[in-house]
Amino acid sequence: MKLTYSDGSDPESLYKNFDKGNYSEARLYPTKSSYKAIEKKYKDEIYYAPQDQTTYYVSFNLNRKAYDFTSKENDTQKTDTHKAILNKDFRQAITFAFDRTAYNSQSVGKEAASKSLRNLFVPPTFISTNGTEFGELVKEDLAGDSTWSDVDFSDAQDGLYNVDKAKTSFEKAKAALEAEGVQFPIHIDIAADQTSDVAVQRVSSLKQSVEASLGTDNIIIDIQKESEDDYYRTGYYAESADQKDYDISDGSGWSPDYDDPSTYLDIFNSESGATSDNIGVDTNDADAKAEAEKAVGLDTYTELTKAAAITDDLDARYKAYAKAQAWLTDNAIIIPTISLGATPKLSKVVPFTASYSVSGSKGGTYKYVEIQDEPVTTKQYEKALKKWEKAKEKSNKEYQEKLSEHIED
Repeated sequence: MKLTYSDGSDPESLYKNFDKGNYSEARLYPTKSSYKAIEKKYKDEIYYAPQDQTTYYVSFNLNRKAYDFTSKENDTQKTDTHKAILNKDFRQAITFAFDRTAYNSQSVGKEAASKSLRNLFVPPTFISTNGTEFGELVKEDLAGDSTWSDVDFSDAQDGLYNVDKAKTSFEKAKAALEAEGVQFPIHIDIAADQTSDVAVQRVSSLKQSVEASLGTDNIIIDIQKESEDDYYRTGYYAESADQKDYDISDGSGWSPDYDDPSTYLDIFNSESGATSDNIGVDTNDADAKAEAEKAVGLDTYTELTKAAAITDDLDARYKAYAKAQAWLTDNAIIIPTISLGATPKLSKVVPFTASYSVSGSKGGTYKYVEIQDEPVTTKQYEKALKKWEKAKEKSNKEYQEKLSEHIED
């Protein structure tokens, strides 16, 4: 077996090497000019794998300190943006103003643009209790709020994009912020890795839809095109929340470590959250943490996650974590965007011979993988998918029944 690393700078090389027989599979990019020729040659072999449990998201920096990359011209603009981001209605307005279908189409094309969309941080079908899936539990908790009561949280469709809701939320935010002396438009910095065409196109799409929905007299998204080193240094690899150099970022995602909603929701806990720095909160900085807790009620969220740590009643545990997810959704601290999977590909890997796991790293090994001589056909994959889904449903049912054996008395 030979592994080849791709840094993403030349996405078309994946197909070229597959076509030459060098690679056993290749992700395809329908937005590239070469795709029509690929589609013509492999019209019966292109298929889409299911969504997985990974959730990518846009995060708001609640306590920005670094300004090496910014379009802001003075401290007043910095303060105004900070106040706006701490306003719940403002964050909701951006959530509803963001056309995530258009955003995702920059990578996967229009045909597949909605296939990998996600509307909740915890995937809506990740777990279930008494036949009710997690997404439905969250919807029940938000049913009494007119802002969310008609929102569809299921996967593979954009349940959040709603210009009317965006304008309504923004009107409330603007009135409150103007009363504090905030001046408009609000300037929002978002970083982009300039070496990645897709990354730049995605944030450009975000900018276009948010500004079109809310008006550039109200909000301006300023794209900071950075070198790859600077992008990661001030984002993913930043050593503390103080080094996160953005107002909003689309550079984060999370995969579950185990089959429980806590594996997602605890990461933003203000006391011990593994990635709370992505939202500008350093769990080791008491002052910054206190400010975030006071400004956006993050202490309430933390208490919800702590209250959900129930060990003797699985149904109660899941319902309690659904309340935490409902809070996270309503307060719009992050905006879920997409999952992995659901992208077009060509492959010679026999469908579903590889190991699989909903969570953890066991599904990422090459053990059991079988390679066939010719590319997998669409029909072959769809037939194998139906068989696999049936077996998975049976396995999940058996697993759920055994969970009761692990509950503490």
